[in-house]
Amino acid sequence: MSRECTLRQLADLVGGRVEGDPNLIVRGLNGIEYAQPGEITFILDRKQLPLPETCQASACIVPVDTEALGRPAIVTDQPSLAAARIHTFLLTEPFQAKGIHPSAVTGEGCVIPREVTIGPLVCLGDRVTLGERVTIHPGAVIGSDVVIDDDTIIHANVTVAERCTIGKRVILHHGAVIGSDGFGFATDRMGVHYKKPQVGTVRIDDDVEIGANSCVDRAAFGTTWIKSGARIDNLVMVGHNVVVGEHSILVAQVGIAGSTTLGRNVVLGAKAGVAGHLHLDDQVMAAAKSGIHNNQPKGAMIGGSPAIEVKSWGRAAAAFSRLPEMVKELRRLRKEVDRLTGLLAPTDQQKDNQ
Repeated sequence: MSRECTLRQLADLVGGRVEGDPNLIVRGLNGIEYAQPGEITFILDRKQLPLPETCQASACIVPVDTEALGRPAIVTDQPSLAAARIHTFLLTEPFQAKGIHPSAVTGEGCVIPREVTIGPLVCLGDRVTLGERVTIHPGAVIGSDVVIDDDTIIHANVTVAERCTIGKRVILHHGAVIGSDGFGFATDRMGVHYKKPQVGTVRIDDDVEIGANSCVDRAAFGTTWIKSGARIDNLVMVGHNVVVGEHSILVAQVGIAGSTTLGRNVVLGAKAGVAGHLHLDDQVMAAAKSGIHNNQPKGAMIGGSPAIEVKSWGRAAAAFSRLPEMVKELRRLRKEVDRLTGLLAPTDQQKDNQ
């Protein structure tokens, strides 16, 4: 259930300006085609105007300089951000502790406040410490000596292995694995692989969200570190000893090899791969399927494999589809050059006369 707020309250939340009735009651947010009376909708661009006659929304979030819609509105210079914040606010309900389900298993020496929710078949190892208002959904496994701070949500079938630390307001989605062994092996002369023990930990700072079936490996030594505000999509692989900077975004199927560090606000597109022992400085942006093999300076925009400056990659990609024609033309030109060279070359008689 959504909470109810006035249009003025929502505008104040996002720093917007109200047009129309500020006391209009809003009970939810929805897309233009789905919104019902009592709900607010949003447009991201004036190209979406006018709203279709079938739109039943009672109000709308609009960009600045939008003409009057004939219905109440919140005007803001960042309608997408405003819609996200308003939607989250309307859906957020006060925490209701449900306690520990009878089928959950807790080890020895755990510290568990009264204000928690621990679902069916959850398994907590020894000496686990939970903060206030933590929610752990069914089937999750929390290893020994794990610390999980306030207001964090652990979804079903998540595994947090021993000695990992999870910050405040973290969300771990279904099937995520935090703290599995890093991929480290030594190979002898016969080609036999020997495991390198992975004895480090994982640290996840406040306000991080990690998607379904993503993996963050523990460090060989020291710490694999996901810094505050980072967003990791589904099916992402973060190798041992990696550091992911504040507010960075890793889109689905990104893979980062061991001991690589990312700066603040780095964005890696879907299926991008990063080799090990590299540094990507702040605000690097990599296109989908990039293969990154070198350190990258602050603000670099790259694409391709091996990754190069994105405009150069775009030109190369555009030329790639024309390669067969270009090769055919090159062969023709070579034949023409050879023919002209033959015409210009002196004959034996001309050589004798010289």
